[in-house]
Amino acid sequence: MAAPQRPAAGPHDGTGPAAVDGSPRRPRVLIAPVTVTPTKALGLSHLKGLLWVDVMYRATRSLTDTDYLYNHTAFNITRQTAGFWEYLDRACPDIDPSRCTEDDVGRVYTAFQAQPSPPPDEALQPYVRAVEETGWTHPVSRRVLEIWRGHYDWLGLYDPGITRAMPPRTGLEEVVEYLAKRGLCLDARRDGGPVYLDATAQGLPLRAVTSATGHPNYLGCALRDLVPMLEQYDEIVLVHDRELTEDYILLQKIFGALGADTHRLGLSRVPLDGVVRSSRHGVDHRHTVAGLADELGTCGSTDAVRLGTRLYFIAALGNGGGQSFRMDLLREFVGRAGRLLARDDAADAPDVAAFLRRNTGGRAFVDAYRLTSALLGRHRRVPLKALTSSLHG
Repeated sequence: MAAPQRPAAGPHDGTGPAAVDGSPRRPRVLIAPVTVTPTKALGLSHLKGLLWVDVMYRATRSLTDTDYLYNHTAFNITRQTAGFWEYLDRACPDIDPSRCTEDDVGRVYTAFQAQPSPPPDEALQPYVRAVEETGWTHPVSRRVLEIWRGHYDWLGLYDPGITRAMPPRTGLEEVVEYLAKRGLCLDARRDGGPVYLDATAQGLPLRAVTSATGHPNYLGCALRDLVPMLEQYDEIVLVHDRELTEDYILLQKIFGALGADTHRLGLSRVPLDGVVRSSRHGVDHRHTVAGLADELGTCGSTDAVRLGTRLYFIAALGNGGGQSFRMDLLREFVGRAGRLLARDDAADAPDVAAFLRRNTGGRAFVDAYRLTSALLGRHRRVPLKALTSSLHG
């Protein structure tokens, strides 16, 4: 694996060093959110993250060369997913994937998480080998992903390939060796320990990325996918749940040490009645994307629902977790979106590119919160008609 070298980059207005044909070279941006494991229903916190990334990606790709990495296959070997599959086959051998609903799968996932002890690494090996060798996905999770594609279509979300098999870009041993040579990894497996990421020189504690037997956790999987890609981009944007902040600060430091200009966006989960609940404890149907579809089915036009959900989950809730979900407010934002879409754009509204550049905060990527909040300004000139198709077309 070649050492990542960050490409020379100029200002983020596309006036960087010239390409081979003499035209300005556009900065390259990689947006890499943490994935939602296909083991449960999509909940409101999942939706918030997906909407945020969707707006960031669609807006940023209008300005520069942007890729969106969302690779389920790379994370299917983790204990959370492979362990769930092992539990499915052991505890629910008669389950019919073709008839499963998200709620059905979620109930099994809750039972899996309630086990007194996790399955041993050896029990996961047949699943790990199938994923590594062929990109295999358990039929129940394939069913979940197909259901999610329907949710993506309803909400106008860009599909980065959620049902596509994409094996990790490098092997675990290769990435461990690569990082260890640069003093960023400590391999303690010979002494019965795990592999650690090592950013102690930057004041951070060691963090295990494998078990003692070498089974990677989600950080180990992220490294296998991301480290080989760093040299290809001017800026990397990591989007994650705020509960994972310490781990993502570590990734940011490691990638920075490898020469990558790396940014983080931490998003808080959506509280329900003042309480943040994990999907491992079960999710009420009302608080899933499928439940929202039931509630908003007659609330407005397709475009109004798509824009309204973005305005609510991004601009109204923000990236913090101080406000609980309120269906009445979501309905209000869908109605407000309908009224916004019914208006003609002001004659002096800026073009889309100029408007988007105002909402980058000086980075190569667009700030989804700034952008969606700007759409709600009473006295701001917004090219909303043109933006609508680019944000959720």
